[in-house]
Amino acid sequence: MAGNQFGKLFSVTTFGESHGAAIGGVIDGCPAGIELDLHAIQHDLDRRKPGQSAIVTQRKEPDEVAFYSGIFEGKTTGTPIGFAIHNTNQKSHDYSHIKDSYRPSHADYVYDQKYGFRDYRGGGRSSARETASRVVAGAIAKQFLNGIRFNAYVSAVGDIKLDRPYQDLDFKHIEENPVRCPDPEKAKEMEAYIRQIRKEGDTVGGIITCVIQNVPVGLGEPAFDKLHAELGKAMLSINAVKGFEYGSGFVGAQLKGSQHNDPFNADGTTQSNRSGGVQGGISNGMDIYFNVAFKPVATVMQAQETINNKGEKVTMEGKGRHDPCVVPRAVPIVEAMAALVLADYELIRRTNKI
Repeated sequence: MAGNQFGKLFSVTTFGESHGAAIGGVIDGCPAGIELDLHAIQHDLDRRKPGQSAIVTQRKEPDEVAFYSGIFEGKTTGTPIGFAIHNTNQKSHDYSHIKDSYRPSHADYVYDQKYGFRDYRGGGRSSARETASRVVAGAIAKQFLNGIRFNAYVSAVGDIKLDRPYQDLDFKHIEENPVRCPDPEKAKEMEAYIRQIRKEGDTVGGIITCVIQNVPVGLGEPAFDKLHAELGKAMLSINAVKGFEYGSGFVGAQLKGSQHNDPFNADGTTQSNRSGGVQGGISNGMDIYFNVAFKPVATVMQAQETINNKGEKVTMEGKGRHDPCVVPRAVPIVEAMAALVLADYELIRRTNKI
């Protein structure tokens, strides 16, 4: 299987399946001498782990990371950082009913067709559980990028939207509710809706907004490796993501150039930042902000018509422990993938000029 590595200079290769013994990864290219806060790494994992509230999957995993290499006396050594997160609460029998059938809109069918083999227990390698390894790597990337701030939050659940611009929000409220929405009133509304959806045996999608602040000028390459292109790739690699837009996004397509342009201030900053902190594929020093759209989880607790591996039509209904809405737990994943992109480009930036 190809495609298990992300990044060029600062890279991570992940391994493991949802119901295997463990998941984990190897981080390569992390400079030596970085003093790591292991509690901060675990904190990001705790934000992603299952069972943390009543509106997420009730699988009980401690998601405690164990490091095996690349760290000595609390600092990175410059060698590959190997780590693992052991699975402790698998219930593989919950998936026995789909052993020979394919869940609609899930990776089951294409995985089986591509490889001729499928680990049906929780989706195997295609499970979102793999993203826990990304969170570990991203948490280390954040510490390498000391000074750059990453704040992701839920800005929509279904058709319940947070319409206020991020400049009007207080990010300290993000972790004060299980939805991870910085608007307390909207958070209550979103939480109630997710609970309703769960009772119906259904699922719902949403949008995560990410704001990256204190980014230096010069991250990104002007041709194929544009900063926003790599951010888009990073976000679209996350399970259930259906869309990515940065800066003015699709709304910008409705404006005239005279309306959309970012006039410069004398210090090189811009007045509107419709560019979203990126111009010509390179960071311009302004806030980078973007939206990531997540589809509803494919596994629903309702009867659906599908096919089995013989091409026969069958009826199936989801069982086991699943998220009615993935966006609350996906917030730290979005931050982690953004941090990995910027860490990679920061190392590349250091080679640009004397």
